[in-house]
Amino acid sequence: MKILHILDHSLPLHSGYTFRSQNIFREQRKRGWQPIVVTSPKHEESWKSPWQKEEQIEGFRYYRTGPVSHNGLPFEAEIRLMAALGRQVMEVAKLEKPDILHAHSPVLNAVPAIWVGRKLKIPVVYEIRAFWEDAGVDHGTYTQDSPKYRLVRSIETWVCRQADHVTVLCDGLKQDLTKRGIPANKISIVHNGVSPDDFAHSQPDAELAKAWNLDGKKVIGFIGSFYRYEGLDLLIEAFARLAAKRSDIALLLVGGGEMEEELRNQIKRLGLSVDSRIDNLSAMCNQNPKSKIQNPKYYNRVLMPGRIPHDRIPRVYALIDILAYPRYSIRLTELVTPLKPLEAMAMGKALVASDVGGHQELIQHGETGLLFPAGDSEALAIALEELLTDDDLRHRLQSESAAWVQKHHTWEKTTSVYHEMYAKALALYGA
Repeated sequence: MKILHILDHSLPLHSGYTFRSQNIFREQRKRGWQPIVVTSPKHEESWKSPWQKEEQIEGFRYYRTGPVSHNGLPFEAEIRLMAALGRQVMEVAKLEKPDILHAHSPVLNAVPAIWVGRKLKIPVVYEIRAFWEDAGVDHGTYTQDSPKYRLVRSIETWVCRQADHVTVLCDGLKQDLTKRGIPANKISIVHNGVSPDDFAHSQPDAELAKAWNLDGKKVIGFIGSFYRYEGLDLLIEAFARLAAKRSDIALLLVGGGEMEEELRNQIKRLGLSVDSRIDNLSAMCNQNPKSKIQNPKYYNRVLMPGRIPHDRIPRVYALIDILAYPRYSIRLTELVTPLKPLEAMAMGKALVASDVGGHQELIQHGETGLLFPAGDSEALAIALEELLTDDDLRHRLQSESAAWVQKHHTWEKTTSVYHEMYAKALALYGA
């Protein structure tokens, strides 16, 4: 069976979106299927480097639509994108003759897929990883329940009605769609997963541990994109509470994104970096000549090294004792499950996470991690301190979370749903 996947963007760009996509393709190939890919103009907008009309990545064929120009009129960019993508999908579909068109969110990819599917009489599956209208709210494009929000939401609902089958990331998204009138038997859940080979237990990265001055410290960490809803400002605030009474801890924030500068300013304001405390350090040493604190790096309590090469990430996870996921409660985080906690579980790490709906689908409080009330920095600090001081609890959570991921959330297991889902879509066309 040949499946034409339609993506917003893909490798070689690195994101949770691209890694999920590539793992889906790998598992489909293992089943003897043939996945091929078309990417939207969004890929070139993000890539911003020379590109080829067609390329091979890990043996998968990728067709590129190329960038489109626009002049800033309302919805003009979206219309141009869908028109260009529709032409490319039509061209590739005629060439490759796929059995299934599989469009992945956002909805801008699904509209062209449905148009081509109806023209060529090919079943269309639409996979939703997050609702486009909610992503727009988070990016500040519009506010929830504004006219544009309602319009985008109505388009998303219409696409779900038109598609032959719909797949979602988690139960929260499914429940939302059923409330809109989409039949439950038309919706399948394909959870996020992990590859055991990619996230097996690794040795800590000794070079980075030395460079970051982590020897002898207990490390609280976050690895991912610095979106506002991730709550990293809350994590820094909670860490400052702990750092005031403990000298043996460090906070490691790996990644980057829209909150980066704001977070750096917060770190300085709270006196957690050498830039803001070098004068205090000098004064302390002058007042207390016997002070053992000689290295200003000691005061870099929060480390933000930027993005790390993907193949090095498992060894960075191995440096961290506790992973923190303090997401704020917004519609997106209540409905959508993240990928990063699964990676941490697969690495055998203890987790502290806010009690938003997306986390509650993945983490059982006291069994595979600790949950705290979203938005409460004091509660987050208490949960972190509990894991820092209770080695038995931390080790038990590490063991149980790793076993749970292996049992329920490998890519092999989560993507097995596609077999039945594709069969349902093909049956509608007598195939």
